[in-house]
Amino acid sequence: MPPNQGPPRTQPTGMTAPARRQQASTRTPPPPTTLAMGAATEEGVDADAMEDVEAAHDDEEEEEVEDEDDEDDELDDDDEDEDDEGSPETEKMEPVDLSNLREIGNLASWTVSTAKPGCGVEALRDEDTNLFWQSDGPQPHLLNIHFSRLVPIVHIRLYLDFTADESYTPTRLSFLAGMSHHDLLEFADLAFEQPKGWIDVDLAGVGGGADGDTLRAHLLQVRVAENHQNGKDTHVRGLQVFARDDSVGRRVHPVDSGVAPGSAAAAAATGLGVDGRSVKNRGGVRAADVPALDELEWSTGVEVR
Repeated sequence: MPPNQGPPRTQPTGMTAPARRQQASTRTPPPPTTLAMGAATEEGVDADAMEDVEAAHDDEEEEEVEDEDDEDDELDDDDEDEDDEGSPETEKMEPVDLSNLREIGNLASWTVSTAKPGCGVEALRDEDTNLFWQSDGPQPHLLNIHFSRLVPIVHIRLYLDFTADESYTPTRLSFLAGMSHHDLLEFADLAFEQPKGWIDVDLAGVGGGADGDTLRAHLLQVRVAENHQNGKDTHVRGLQVFARDDSVGRRVHPVDSGVAPGSAAAAAATGLGVDGRSVKNRGGVRAADVPALDELEWSTGVEVR
């Protein structure tokens, strides 16, 4: 045997090369390594975590949608509450009983800041609401009602018609009163959208009279500050001022008038004959039935608040 050589290799017997290749192909594959198993486990964990994150995100979106819906509902409720509160136009006043009131506009001097020809004070004072006062100048448009003596005003109303007047319709009016132009105080401010018909002016709490709701003044002023659609001139189709008429059916006593009782003048003043029997005047109505405002009520209590 030559030196530095090992024993001769022996060729395996009993199995050919094709058989060995077939045996190798049929062997069971080795189990996955620890690294492969770790990677698979991490992928599973990541997938579960992603599902949890997506589920939480969906829950947050649903909560945000619910919160937005709740906020919208609250805003709608607030809007409804504001609509319920309304403006002076939407606040409906109880109908005023005019049976014991007397319209006293004929006792005052009426002036307006400007007027179109034929559409002045006479048209405004006319009972026909198809007629109207139309201004003819810059805003504010002023209407002044000046009484020669102190009057106790218990009710005011005006007539507006958006259907007929459109951009001429006032959308904001203010009412002021005082002894003269130098001490006018505002007591009412009205806002409108589309007014139509007679509108009552609230005099509650103006401060005069036993009830605190009587306005005592020499001068009443109405200011038209704004019109619908920013219209320049305005239309007002009626304005009435009322005082309480407590003297209906009350006889004028001869002593109050300075007439001697039992005289012919006293009989004419009271509507009674000298013998005390009822008589009629020339118009067929007793003087006792003619309504008249109490003189004392007209001249006491100078209050405008």
